[in-house]
Amino acid sequence: MAEKKGMEALEIGCVERMSKTISEADVYAFAGITGDFYGVHVDEEFARKTRYGTRIAHGALLVGFISTVMGKMAAKIPPPGGVSYRYDVKFVAPVKFGDTVTTELKVAEKNMERREIISQITSTNQRGEKVLEGKTTLKVI
Repeated sequence: MAEKKGMEALEIGCVERMSKTISEADVYAFAGITGDFYGVHVDEEFARKTRYGTRIAHGALLVGFISTVMGKMAAKIPPPGGVSYRYDVKFVAPVKFGDTVTTELKVAEKNMERREIISQITSTNQRGEKVLEGKTTLKVI
């Protein structure tokens, strides 16, 4: 069987995922890298007064998980592969320290002319509750 080339390497319905348990160290490392030390993420006393009642992970950390899963998809495309091109996400529930987040991308459509692969995104916690939803675009290079 011949190796599939370019966009053919990812079929509609193809799924990739990853899971990660969010630790205090993860949130503090992310805050240190980005400079985002907003209290809802790093100050328990401040966060206790919010509607969440405790510290929560940065939404952008979850977007990083999408990038990881996109990288797994791009790796299936023969060289030169593909790159993240667009993210359109909605944060629908907080992610608290100790939550295990599973991020799943499912190829939903392809635009051959633009060399784009569009995937639906769902991130859920260990209770199966959706914490993020949206879609993302992988540009085949």
